[in-house]
Amino acid sequence: MAPLAQAPHRFDALLAAHHQTPLRRKIPTTLQINLGKRCNQTCTHCHVDAGPQRQEMATRQVVNRVLELVKASPSITTVDITGGAPELNPHFRFLVEKTRDLDKQVIARCNLTILQETGQEDLGEFYARYHVKIVASLPCYTASNTDAQRGRGVFEKSVHALQHLNALGYGAAEDRDETGLRLDLAYNPGGPVLPGPQAALEKDYRLHLFADWDIRFNHLLTVTNMPIHRFADDLERQGILPSYLDLLAKAFNKDTLDSVMCRDLVSVNWDGSLSDCDFNQMLEMPLGGPQRTIFNLENLDGLAGNPIRTDTHCLGCTAGQGSGCTGALLEN
Repeated sequence: MAPLAQAPHRFDALLAAHHQTPLRRKIPTTLQINLGKRCNQTCTHCHVDAGPQRQEMATRQVVNRVLELVKASPSITTVDITGGAPELNPHFRFLVEKTRDLDKQVIARCNLTILQETGQEDLGEFYARYHVKIVASLPCYTASNTDAQRGRGVFEKSVHALQHLNALGYGAAEDRDETGLRLDLAYNPGGPVLPGPQAALEKDYRLHLFADWDIRFNHLLTVTNMPIHRFADDLERQGILPSYLDLLAKAFNKDTLDSVMCRDLVSVNWDGSLSDCDFNQMLEMPLGGPQRTIFNLENLDGLAGNPIRTDTHCLGCTAGQGSGCTGALLEN
């Protein structure tokens, strides 16, 4: 365990200490695109540093090129759209419509309160019409915890949005496959701790949200707070960033390595640059190799086998049950 003692927060040292080889890509199945950093919320944990004043937004040129790459890459089955609040990008609905025309699944990362913003009144109906899978952020099933992390009144708006989505047919409990209107909730802890077991938390969410608000959803996804940007800055101000990294390093689970999202996901930034994952994108760690933007790639399938860039923040994806865009990587 000498490497750990010398560099307790180095991901490459952890891999070596556990006799694991550096990570390499599989054939990509998901293209995730960040449409921009503008958001109607300013959350304390946000690794994107998103907010209402951010101006970075994907152009129609970027969106069109993404669609061309998806069409040219048979291995891509899912387009995962995120932000900020991706719905604030003027080309968001065009991207959804054209992606569905290509018979690909669309996932929208939704903060729920966006459904009540001016100009978004028909957003739920739009989602339902195109069978968009919604992954909705809801840090807790109580108002106090949610508002502490996301801002005053966010929980109440989120409840109204979820009830509206339920009325449209989203989140039917009996729909456990991929054929219906899927509504998953995303949970992340309020501080520097690991998420609890996903199955147990899902049971609690289901019980409380249905009992208190008659809200239904399909699954809960637990996501570890990543030690980057706004969350890392807050921990550093408190003087507890090293202890959080210690927690992540000590909870390292080599069994998560085969399922981390960077294995089969390609992350596209609002400007067309490419990264191994959303977190690398936010840290300005571009994809390795000479082909680093959507404009100089013929397709995405050829990325298979390429090395994956890793750093300290990767501890967050490999701690405990593991964490990624699809929630916990391992069962309890």
